[in-house]
Amino acid sequence: MTGTLDASDSTPVVDRETLLVELVDEQGRARGSLSVAAAHTAPGRLHRAFSVLLFDAAGRVLLQQRAGVKTRFPLLWTNTCCGHPEPGQAVVQAATKRLHEELGVTAELSEAGTFTYQATDPNTGRVEFEYDHVLIGRLAGTAPHPNPDEVADIAWIRPDALAEDVEAEPARYTPWLSGVLRVVAARG
Repeated sequence: MTGTLDASDSTPVVDRETLLVELVDEQGRARGSLSVAAAHTAPGRLHRAFSVLLFDAAGRVLLQQRAGVKTRFPLLWTNTCCGHPEPGQAVVQAATKRLHEELGVTAELSEAGTFTYQATDPNTGRVEFEYDHVLIGRLAGTAPHPNPDEVADIAWIRPDALAEDVEAEPARYTPWLSGVLRVVAARG
């Protein structure tokens, strides 16, 4: 594992940009691997990713505002959690781990579908070109504890209000969130 130990808690601090992502073709078939940093350098390389959307008992969705230190789309609002599985790693396993790392929660996840998108962050020049697996789950009885290195803020919102706001003010949100919402809506 690449990283150093944080003296306050002896937890390894990982440079996520050095981790490997799984390159894929347009049908999502594995085609090799590359570091996160290289895969997100213009023009971008198509790779596997996941986006998680958690719901509460009232049907609201949990959003996060990405931390300001993110190399792609910092401080924008997005789905509950997102990331990349390691090459060969099961998507649900990777997403479960990332939920715990970012928000300190666990949830049973199921795949709602996939979509592909490409977007360049105008502020950093980094590129998202992802074959995105959309996962959904229900958060019951556990309050999120956002990791400030990953998450600036969280909010619960009704899906209909979120869809309206994403359409009215798209610059507040990550470019993949509308695709995540479309996949979940199509599932019904």
